Amino acid sequence: MKKYLQKILLMITALLIMLTASACGLPGLSDSQGSEKNIRITALTTTESQIMANIVAQLIEHETSYKTSIVNNLGSAPMQHQALYRHDADIQAAAYDGGELTANLLLPAIKDSKKANDTVRKEVKKRWDQTYLHTYGFANNYAFMVRAKDQKKYHLYKISDLKKVKDKFSFGVASEWVNAPGVGYPAFQTAYGMTFAKAHPMNIGLVYSALNSGKMDVILGYSTDGRIDSYNLHLLKDDKHFFPPYNCGMLINNYLLREHPELKPILTRLVGNVSVHDIRKMNFQVDDKLLEPSIVAHQFLVKHNYFRGEK
Repeated sequence: MKKYLQKILLMITALLIMLTASACGLPGLSDSQGSEKNIRITALTTTESQIMANIVAQLIEHETSYKTSIVNNLGSAPMQHQALYRHDADIQAAAYDGGELTANLLLPAIKDSKKANDTVRKEVKKRWDQTYLHTYGFANNYAFMVRAKDQKKYHLYKISDLKKVKDKFSFGVASEWVNAPGVGYPAFQTAYGMTFAKAHPMNIGLVYSALNSGKMDVILGYSTDGRIDSYNLHLLKDDKHFFPPYNCGMLINNYLLREHPELKPILTRLVGNVSVHDIRKMNFQVDDKLLEPSIVAHQFLVKHNYFRGEK
């Protein structure tokens, strides 16, 4: 029954991709594989995914004679998987090992970062003839965070340190996290032996401003959000390794690398060269400064001389 339901889910996801392509007029969607004229790169609706897709696309176009198109605004990791699996796309610019592991490979979460990353790399090659490049250099993980003044005042450096303030601190958290299987609030309370006296579920977009304004004392957010640096928030170490890792890397259909082997050394230039502070800054430029992801991507590549020979 489980396998049957999984097949139904994959069929529905594939249909949604086709409908999205038809409605939005997405370029490059067909039954054929990527060609010299068009390499197709997927992007989620998230700012981060949009930025990384534009970085990959612009790097390819600058360094080769190939054209690229972005298969845009896909709604989930399974939708991106189906686009690559059906050869409706060639590259997934932002693939998070934690998400690939559970949502696409349908394997249990692995909390050891290296093991999770290695497992995804091995399984996508074996199952779908894909290459998962090593991480860009950042992970978009769940993260507890506090204001700088509170970190200094209460000596808060790891999540366990919150035990001494749990009865006085108000806790702001994204509503969808509260009951998330395996990683939600009930599981967290068991793992850390800690319950906050005041826990406030809210929209994830509001938690950072709530902390910055003093309406909340501690929040659970995402480690790559641009407001972390702009608000001078401090992340607490997950000292019990409760949350699974979500390292971000590039996923590529191997037919593309076989047909165009010169692409791999170009794409691997990005490995290890996009830090968490880089992606936070770029996310902030798009979300708060309202710059287009394509502009932010171009500025990043020029600054770091990925456009070879460009001054």
